[in-house]
Amino acid sequence: MALIGIALAVMLIHLLTNGRYGFHRDEFQFLSDARHLDWGFVAYPPFTPFVERVGLQLFGVSMVGLRLFSVIAQAVAIVATGLMARELGGGRLAQIVAALAVATSGLPVFEGTEFQYSSFDYLWWVLIAYCLIRLLKTEDSRWWLAIGVFVGMGLMTKYSILFFIAGILGGMVLSSGRRYFASGWFWGGVAVALVIFAPNFLWQVRHGFISIDFLRHIHARDVRLGRANGFLKDQFVICANLATAPIWIAGVVNFLRNERYRMLGWMYLIPFALFFVGKGRGYYLAAAYPMLLAMGAVVWERRVAGLTRVWRRVVLGVAFAAMAAYGVFVYAVIVPLAANGPLKRFALKNNGDLREELGWKEMVGLVAGIRDSLPAEQRSNVGVFTANYGEQGALEILGPAYGLPMPISRTNSAWLRGYPAVPPTTLIVLGFSKTTADKAFTDCRLVGRIDNPEGVDNEERDGSVFVCGPPRLPWPEFWKEYQAYG
Repeated sequence: MALIGIALAVMLIHLLTNGRYGFHRDEFQFLSDARHLDWGFVAYPPFTPFVERVGLQLFGVSMVGLRLFSVIAQAVAIVATGLMARELGGGRLAQIVAALAVATSGLPVFEGTEFQYSSFDYLWWVLIAYCLIRLLKTEDSRWWLAIGVFVGMGLMTKYSILFFIAGILGGMVLSSGRRYFASGWFWGGVAVALVIFAPNFLWQVRHGFISIDFLRHIHARDVRLGRANGFLKDQFVICANLATAPIWIAGVVNFLRNERYRMLGWMYLIPFALFFVGKGRGYYLAAAYPMLLAMGAVVWERRVAGLTRVWRRVVLGVAFAAMAAYGVFVYAVIVPLAANGPLKRFALKNNGDLREELGWKEMVGLVAGIRDSLPAEQRSNVGVFTANYGEQGALEILGPAYGLPMPISRTNSAWLRGYPAVPPTTLIVLGFSKTTADKAFTDCRLVGRIDNPEGVDNEERDGSVFVCGPPRLPWPEFWKEYQAYG
């Protein structure tokens, strides 16, 4: 019941705050792709847009409703972490500590504030770890079928789960788990995963494995912009509650020392090494920490049990106070706790993702105003051309209320959808510099700049809006020439 209580408390916080600000630019991409369902998309597999489509059918364009799925995923991950501690021999204290550690860690808290594919990716990693602990504890090979289901779902959610799969296979080779290579249940689990993943794999085949090209581009961009810097620091301050560092480190050590569960230690170390050497972003490994916190909490509980009553109370008081203090800081930075005032200013100053939720309605209104100011002959065949998926998604989702046409975009899966059968002769162009706009389009003139009501810096603020003529190249050649990833 304590685990359920912690999960419900976290859910309540998110449900009470997720209606503030606006959609994040990434959420607009998911909303757009949800309206064009397919077995794959340039930027990711199809599971997340499918869930978003379900959300649209149930709730319409509602931030609280659509983000509910992410909130549920985080709550399940919290409960599963506590259950992992129980399976590893932990009592009530260990289960509560493990669950609270996840509930107050940066990345899992963030996953409940937005609708992101990483929210579900995090959940699949945790459920795979839980099933593997059950497998190793009971030696019931049938657990491989459940593992296969969650691996398959992971492959349909985010391709980075391949690193966790590498950890599973490497952990089997480097531990007594290698015996499962001879098990039919293991290969049955592999078959289940491949069957679940097959539709997306076939989509990739039909599209020339376009997502590989996308991921190469995004990775090179992230490294160039320094987004992969600070990987080691992020393991302590983002992936897990900073105060729990001794706990999850103890988890790694004790997994490696334990012959039965050694495989899980390698399931952390192998992805860690791959991400570190490959310059992955710090949060990519966050989903591996719940299993470490579960084992570490069990070890910590046993050590605390050996102390005298006085020292036990002191240690527990200090530990919970430190965890709570860092948790309060995490929630103040990540969760939109306040609609206004100093707490909101603090969050906007320290959280770039919250800043990316501002200004979209104003941007769409600006475009509508520019459209309305055009001469009648231009308004009759006007289009809106966007430079990134945030602009494209916002205009597709919010634009119909203003009577705006479907935006045209060359970014990610929008590029695959092409341009109108009758191309517009006048374009409202967003997200380009004057030099880039003049290179791509004819007769461009600056007509506006994008801002947001809070006046905070984000990716869109101070962006130029132009009115231009058609592309300099014929539309088919222009479309082939101008493909972008973002």
